[in-house]
Amino acid sequence: MKILVTGKNGQVGSALMKAAEANPDIRIFGYDRSELDISNSDHIQHRLIQTEPDVVINAAAYTAVDRAEEDVETAFVINRDGPELLALCCAQKDIPFLHISTDFVFDGQKEGAYLETDSCQPISIYGRSKLAGENQIKLAWKKHLILRTAWVFGGQNNFVKTMQKLGAERPEISVVNDQFGGPTSATDIAAALLVMAQKAIEAGFNEWGVYHYTGTPSVSWYEFACEILKDNRELVIHPIPTTEYPTPARRPSNSVLNCQKIRSVFGIEQPDWKTNL
Repeated sequence: MKILVTGKNGQVGSALMKAAEANPDIRIFGYDRSELDISNSDHIQHRLIQTEPDVVINAAAYTAVDRAEEDVETAFVINRDGPELLALCCAQKDIPFLHISTDFVFDGQKEGAYLETDSCQPISIYGRSKLAGENQIKLAWKKHLILRTAWVFGGQNNFVKTMQKLGAERPEISVVNDQFGGPTSATDIAAALLVMAQKAIEAGFNEWGVYHYTGTPSVSWYEFACEILKDNRELVIHPIPTTEYPTPARRPSNSVLNCQKIRSVFGIEQPDWKTNL
């Protein structure tokens, strides 16, 4: 199987490159933004002709959630326009297209885990740009698989690294305790995407659409931080409400995603996030 990956240096992109390179049955072609600008149709078509992939996985995204509130145009170019162009180019060559999305498409007000069919009501620019990307992909190309995930950790900047840094620098830290979700390892996301990619190129596959995938069990950011820093016996961690930690972009208070669909279609189980922490 030959795979083209965009955003090769991001959290999930890096994990994809590592996982695929360890698999002798996969040839992977990874590109960063300087090598493949997903907002440029000519760049996309050139790479597709050059590599002739069996499947394309888009791991490129604008993920600076707070900065997006001011940098609206860039967020939409990368999260909406880029995925649409990729899907259109894949459609021209009949190549299945996999795309990573987010829990931020929801407003977080539901009681219980979100289903793929639940109404999307994003409350931030980042969430709106990601939902717009989903919608454009659906219009552009039938053969798409959109994987919504949440609370991703692995690679460079992420919550785990931030907590470790703060825990080493301060005697006390405060962490939000009224936002809930399933922390998800980039390594696990990469593994799930490779399973989905293999299924997508099989003859007769027709289960296109949106899927949810996160780690389990669901916890608050405070509980996640406590697990990350459990070996730091001297550190005091205070649980606080969201109101005491204001940010430019609003976060969903409930980011718990129902993952039964991906299990039933692909046989992919929710991973225990503590394993890869």
